[in-house]
Amino acid sequence: MNTPLLAMQDVQRAWYVVDADGKTLGRLATRIAKHLIGKHKPIYTPHSDTGDFVVVVNAEKIHLTGKKWSDKMYYRHSQYPGGLRERTAGQVRDAHPTRLIETAVRGMIPGNRLRAKRMARLRLFVGPDHTHAAQAPQPMKEV
Repeated sequence: MNTPLLAMQDVQRAWYVVDADGKTLGRLATRIAKHLIGKHKPIYTPHSDTGDFVVVVNAEKIHLTGKKWSDKMYYRHSQYPGGLRERTAGQVRDAHPTRLIETAVRGMIPGNRLRAKRMARLRLFVGPDHTHAAQAPQPMKEV
C-alpha cells in the first residue's frame, strides 16, 4: 500500500480562535502548536505543512502556576561581551503581552525549515477583539 502524498495546493486550512483568559501557558501552547503543525488532521505528514491558522485573543490574561511570574526568567543576548539581558515573566508580560505565548509555542514547534511558515499562521491579540472575523474562525475544542 502506498502512502498518499498531499500537494500543497490541496491542503485545506481552517481558522481557529482561542480565548487565553485564565488558561495555563504550557497547556494552551501545546494545543496551539498541535494545530499549527497539523497533527490533529488525518492527512498529517512530518515533511509537509498541513497546519491551520490559530487566532489567540486575551493573550495578556494567560495564567502561570506557582511563583513563575517572578521566578521564571527569559534571556536574550546581544552577542556583545556582557550583553546578557534577563527579564522575569511578569516583566515580559508588561512590556510585550503576547510574547509569552509566542515564545512558548515557538519552542514546541520543530526547529526546521517549516517553523517560520507555521509561526506565521499564529495570530496573537491583546483584548477580546481580533481582525480576522472575515475568516470566520471556529472555537478550538477543549481537550
